[in-house]
Amino acid sequence: MPVDAASPTRHPPGALPSRPGSQPALREQNQQRIVRALVSSGPQTQAELARQTGLSTATVSNIVKIMAASGVVSTAPTTSSGRRALSVILNDNGSVAAGIDIGRRHLRVVLAGLDYRVLQEESTELPLGHSAAQGVEAASDLLDKLLHQGRIERSALLGAGIGIPGPIDRRTGTVVQGAILPEWVGINIQETLGKRLRVPIFVDNDANLGALAQVAWGPHSAVDNLIFVKIGSGIGAGLVLNGALFYGNVGITGELGHTTIHEHGQVCRCGNRGCLETVASTSTMIELLSRGTADTVSTSDIILQALAGDTATLRVIDDAGLAIGRAVAHVANLINPELVVVGGPLTGLGEILLQPIRRGLLRHAVPIVGETTTVRMSSLGDRAEALGAAAVVLSQPSALAPL
Repeated sequence: MPVDAASPTRHPPGALPSRPGSQPALREQNQQRIVRALVSSGPQTQAELARQTGLSTATVSNIVKIMAASGVVSTAPTTSSGRRALSVILNDNGSVAAGIDIGRRHLRVVLAGLDYRVLQEESTELPLGHSAAQGVEAASDLLDKLLHQGRIERSALLGAGIGIPGPIDRRTGTVVQGAILPEWVGINIQETLGKRLRVPIFVDNDANLGALAQVAWGPHSAVDNLIFVKIGSGIGAGLVLNGALFYGNVGITGELGHTTIHEHGQVCRCGNRGCLETVASTSTMIELLSRGTADTVSTSDIILQALAGDTATLRVIDDAGLAIGRAVAHVANLINPELVVVGGPLTGLGEILLQPIRRGLLRHAVPIVGETTTVRMSSLGDRAEALGAAAVVLSQPSALAPL
């Protein structure tokens, strides 16, 4: 996603964003492009960086000078195609970013370096209905554990990105009504976790972070228009438009799970009837497939039963996929994305889930939109949200400054 002209830029909640299209905003975005190119391909000449990032050679030269002056990169004379050139080398300044994904039943923490390499990672279960205090304590303890395991000084921690499964008012940083974690509604996560972790905190909806991970960590860095659909206890969507996360007016976007599918269906937790979550969430699948059984079916059981060809499981997944495809079609008709990436705990289903989603998309989208929209499973599995949270921290200007 090269940026030589004015375009939107990512602004995590809690940060003071540069004015979209301003020179500082463009420079920050282009610096990240160059950093990722150096991470993926190692030292390169400025001409090679220009080809890989799509930036002009003049833009690359100017940005490299700024990055070299601040110690982010080093340069050295070299030859390329028999001509003198300048090799650009990414310096390791020891900075570390934390990505924290807090779910209804799980917690995942990752530690990543400036080179987008995961240094430490661990997940654990959380009790259903856990309070904000419990979640904060568990996140703090697991972060401390990973820092200790990796022998990483706390002073090296640039900050922590936090993903929450629910809408967040970007004006206040608080979780609003409709979250999968009702116990967190009204909580200012940035303030609460900031006091506990004592580092800069950047809070976002988990689906937004999942979308960011697809372009920052996944194989889709060149995609400018993307929908990331997270299917879990809730169903949310993160939107990348023109190369940047889209937040709308106050940050409440991508609430795909509350698209009406059946007007006279079950009452949803949001208060409406027949929402997508009431027919296609993992909670609904678990409820349907646990009827008449001694034990409650888990998401892992759903995957195993589907792969084994269980008829009831395949029917439930097919119905859910068609409904999800229908909801995605409504969004696709509005924004005409290049790609829809499906994530969450059911990624192991692969084509079993993707096929009905594609059918639903094709049935309900404008024909040319449906035909030109690719639907794929996320290659990042259930790590996407935590990786996206770390990417938010790494995208901050402070990440490019030497310690």
